Amino acid sequence: MVYAYFTSASDNRVVRMLYDADRPAGEQLGAPDTVFRGIPKGMIHNGGRIAFGPDRMLYVGTGESGQQGLSQDKESLGGKILRLTPEGEPAAGNPFPDSPVYSYGHRNVQGLAWDAKQRLFAAEFGQNTWDELNAIVPGGNYGWPEAEGRSGDAKYRDPVAQWHTDEASPSGVAYAGGSMWLAGLRGQRLWRVPLKGTAASADPQAFLEGKYGRLRTVVAVGGDKLWVTTSNTDGRGTPKKGDDRILELKVS
Repeated sequence: MVYAYFTSASDNRVVRMLYDADRPAGEQLGAPDTVFRGIPKGMIHNGGRIAFGPDRMLYVGTGESGQQGLSQDKESLGGKILRLTPEGEPAAGNPFPDSPVYSYGHRNVQGLAWDAKQRLFAAEFGQNTWDELNAIVPGGNYGWPEAEGRSGDAKYRDPVAQWHTDEASPSGVAYAGGSMWLAGLRGQRLWRVPLKGTAASADPQAFLEGKYGRLRTVVAVGGDKLWVTTSNTDGRGTPKKGDDRILELKVS
């Protein structure tokens, strides 16, 4: 099954469809099956990153759809990371009984990845000051809209790393070579954050700055390789010949 997150006429939702490599090109499969619905939608901040975790559960990053108060409302699906079964039910062991909510206080989650010890990290768009890389714990409150970036307030989880919004707009996240790698849209660069446990062990380091334009997604594909997608034809970039493309990079 292939899973997708999209914005419908009424909400944001997760669907799935059968993948059949032997089916002739162009043959219709019918409508996808809806797995989960009812995530708030808006003109902005619709989230959209989904990933299956090491526990075989489906994690869904949502945005607050421009309604900041939803992020702190644990009854709302907006501004959250959700943890679901593959069938779209709240996963066993979630921090709030009978709820799909795994963490809250997010503005607009754009990346999800796990390290070698199966710890979850997420990238998040800030508003005017700080974009974030967060280490996610069950039931954690990540502060929005009361906090953007590091607040030092014990009520909220401070980010592992943060950037000014013109340097990052971190979208995809991947773990490789002991570091988290973040693809930057507005920042037009690939960030590396070396880790010691769930803390940064050194300052973030930038690669590919301005070389390929907006970077949307980064995926670890085994060994010392990453795949990175550009996003210059999304209406906000400046397309060049060959855009958009998938880049293959070696990490060390």
